[in-house]
Amino acid sequence: MRERLLSLVSGVNADLRHVIPGGRILDAGCGVGRDALAFARLGYDVVAFDASLEMVRLTRARVGPHVPVHLMRFEEVAWCGEFDGVWTCASLLHVPSISFAEVGSRVVDALRSGGAWHMSFKLGQGERFTNGRLFVDHTQENLSEALTGWSIRISEMWISEDVRPGRKQERWVNAVAVRSP
Repeated sequence: MRERLLSLVSGVNADLRHVIPGGRILDAGCGVGRDALAFARLGYDVVAFDASLEMVRLTRARVGPHVPVHLMRFEEVAWCGEFDGVWTCASLLHVPSISFAEVGSRVVDALRSGGAWHMSFKLGQGERFTNGRLFVDHTQENLSEALTGWSIRISEMWISEDVRPGRKQERWVNAVAVRSP
């Protein structure tokens, strides 16, 4: 059962190696709640948020009353040292480059000492709008540079292919950063 649930969450194996069993995970930019539900089913204490009212509604319907789901933006994150893991799977890619330092420092602040932050971005460079939505792409080099200066160390970074049908040509930069003790 655990392996089946893990396969539902893209990249979850890398993140969970750094999160204590039953630890507290923030699903930041949770979308429809797929990952929040998988983490909860694995026994983690999950909190989720999204900036879209529709995504929050869909997540609440999916996860039920066991996972608190907040309507909020990354710029509103105010938790301090409360999470063993922060999951930002394909969500920070909508944060403008000019806001990344503020948002990133808020994410790092939300982590407990030794906590892990998983992130993923489309592989590329620069900002672009597609279908009215902002996308900020990264390479491994510029993501590493963007993560400097905070009390984290990059534990892992890798490139992956998109697993969605018809999107094999899209590639992603994934990273796990661990908050320093």
